[in-house]
Amino acid sequence: MRILLSAYACEPNKGSEPGVGWHWAMELAAMGHRVDVITRANNRSVIEAALQAAPVPGLKFHYYDLPQWAMWWKRGQRGIHLYYELWQRGAYRLARRLVKQNTYDVIHYITFTEFRQPCHLWRIGLPFVLGPVGGGEMVPPKLFATFPTVTPRLHESIRLVLTRLSKLRPSVRKMFRNADIVFYKTDETLEAFPKFARNKARLQSEIGVDAERLPPAPTAPPPGASFLYVGRTTYRKGLHLALESMARLQSELPEATLTVIGRGSELPRLKRMAARLGLKGAVIWKGWMPQNEIWLQYHRHTAFLFPSLHESGGTVVLESMSQGLPVICLDAGGPGKFVRAGGGGIPVPVAGRKPAQVREDLARAMLRIHSDPHLRAELAEKALAMARRMTWRAVVQRAYEQIEHVVAAPRAESLASERVLHS
Repeated sequence: MRILLSAYACEPNKGSEPGVGWHWAMELAAMGHRVDVITRANNRSVIEAALQAAPVPGLKFHYYDLPQWAMWWKRGQRGIHLYYELWQRGAYRLARRLVKQNTYDVIHYITFTEFRQPCHLWRIGLPFVLGPVGGGEMVPPKLFATFPTVTPRLHESIRLVLTRLSKLRPSVRKMFRNADIVFYKTDETLEAFPKFARNKARLQSEIGVDAERLPPAPTAPPPGASFLYVGRTTYRKGLHLALESMARLQSELPEATLTVIGRGSELPRLKRMAARLGLKGAVIWKGWMPQNEIWLQYHRHTAFLFPSLHESGGTVVLESMSQGLPVICLDAGGPGKFVRAGGGGIPVPVAGRKPAQVREDLARAMLRIHSDPHLRAELAEKALAMARRMTWRAVVQRAYEQIEHVVAAPRAESLASERVLHS
């Protein structure tokens, strides 16, 4: 197939959305497809350096960005959604020029794919694939009150309103109506879709793991009770719940530690919160860490603690499972889906549960995994087994088997019509 891939976020050696764009492009080319990628001009230097070091036949990048004066909208994330919507319009114009020069079988919009953000590539008239799409995940109602400051409560309230209103936006409805296939990441996102789009929606992960990083077997856990968190240091990621659960755990397991890798605007407040909870020495703040060093950390801890309040993907969760590290997370969104499906950890129920119950269950899960070596070993094996089914090649191949079937059907009908006309 000849594929035009829209990947706003696309960078080598990165996690999260930039890693998604890069890996889908690389895997599609490796599978024998011819792939043209539209991405940000800001990504150009790292992409060209990577391709110069290891050329990929059949893969070509095209770059677009807004004028330099518009970059201030992105600073501090204050205008990122406006910037992204304007970028989508420019990417559409670039795609139209490319379609005049090349023949494509399908146009695929892969990053960033929150269903609230409209994409205009369907207007070109070629088979259009949307997603995997996320963004319908919301903070469980009873956990909303756990936010210790007003700001995150305000942000989440606004997000809730926008999520409910977005399905009424004409541009969003047209995008869904004209998509030939829509991939969604979680059941929560499917529920947020316009009803008419659900009959062409299919569950599909957008994240995977590098096959070469998978160890033959899980490594033995280090001595002691050491837990790991990797991600942005924000309330939305549930790090405040992790700290409160650690404080509960201290009474029964005073030697337990939590290593926090990541950075974010709420880090100073979270550090003060840890001090108030009496966690001095129990929480190890590592700050930002290069991706290659993070991979080593997965082998140095008892379990991975990731109580994110709403998460459609969960790249770090799948990464930790790929190293045989059991996961403790909330039973919601992408992380809950992975852990529940593979059994590689303990998903803590949140539906209808009070904050105190959730904090207690997180602490109990940490204590169980530390105290029961057989359970920990079983969860580690299951985590690794799940990750083996989630390599980048397997994830992309599963999606394109469905895409090729959808794209092939109109072709078959067209050929049949031509045969009738010429008979």
